Amino acid sequence: MNTELQTNAPQPHERKHRNNAKRPVYVFLGVWVILIICGVAGTIWYTDRTKQALTARLEAQTAAQMAVMQQHYEERIGAVEKAFADEISTLGSKVEALNELLTFTKDNASDKTDNSNKLYTQINEVKKKLNELEKNLEVLK
Repeated sequence: MNTELQTNAPQPHERKHRNNAKRPVYVFLGVWVILIICGVAGTIWYTDRTKQALTARLEAQTAAQMAVMQQHYEERIGAVEKAFADEISTLGSKVEALNELLTFTKDNASDKTDNSNKLYTQINEVKKKLNELEKNLEVLK
C-alpha cells in the first residue's frame, strides 16, 4: 500500500520540472515583446529624424525660390518704374513744347482763337495723361 500511495502522489521533484518548463516560454515571449517595443521605438525615432531632415530641405528650397522670385519681382518693378519715368519725361517735354506753341500762337494771332483752343485742348489731354501716369507710378511704388 505504501508503494501505491507513492506512485499516485506527485513527487516534489516533478513539480519543479513543470515550473521550469514554463519558464523558457515566458523568457521567449518577454524577448519578443522587448524586440517589438524596440522596433516600434526605432521606427518612431527614424521617422522623426527623416521628417526633420525633409522639413529642413524643403525650407531651404523654399527660401531659395522666394529669393529668386523677389529678385525677379524687383527687376520687373524697376523696369516698369523706368518705363513710366521715361514716358512721364517724354510727356512733360511735349507739354512744354505745346505750352510754348500756345504762347507763340497767342502772341502772333489774335484773330485765330480757334487754333489756340485746339492747342489748349491738346495740352489738357496731355496733362491728364501725365497725371494718370504719375498716379500709376505712385501705385507701383
